[in-house]
Amino acid sequence: MNSEDLRQVVDANSKTTCQELAEMFRICLRYLGDPGYQQGSGQELGVSQATVSRTVDRVANSIVAQSNEWIKFPTTNHELMEAKRIWQSMYKFTTAIGVIDCTHIGILKPTHHGDEYINQKGKPTLNVQATCDAREMFTSVDVSWPGSVHDSRIWRNSQTRSQLINKANVVLLGDDGYGIEPCLQKSYSRCRNKL
Repeated sequence: MNSEDLRQVVDANSKTTCQELAEMFRICLRYLGDPGYQQGSGQELGVSQATVSRTVDRVANSIVAQSNEWIKFPTTNHELMEAKRIWQSMYKFTTAIGVIDCTHIGILKPTHHGDEYINQKGKPTLNVQATCDAREMFTSVDVSWPGSVHDSRIWRNSQTRSQLINKANVVLLGDDGYGIEPCLQKSYSRCRNKL
């Protein structure tokens, strides 16, 4: 990333120096890499807690505001064919366009409907579904589901599924948290009974 890329991400005015932009990203990445206390991150970096708070807020909000520019699921026939071509050349899987999985992100338990966010391990989380392409770039992210919701339910209700369900010879690869569908191939479970 060059200074213009950084400036675009944080929507900084042209008077912001490259050094200031780099410092903003250093503060934000340090905090996000170990999101404990802003005051501790600030002391480590030689800035105040308020500076850490403002910087993380500014950078994170700018990234989220521009996420639709960077996270795009292939929808046109041309985009799907290109995704399949790349997957085929890298992994020899002819119909795959990407992988899908869910992960739990820890949160503070909400006061309203808080029990819906308790996952199977008893922790409050969001169950986040994401897809990636052959280059390991995110192509979709859905952060709208509480931790108690199963991966397969998120998939059944996802925009990603809606876009793929009527496409022929195009699949996402998933794990055992999903069922098999024409547009979703899961891994084979090992045979439990010996013949």
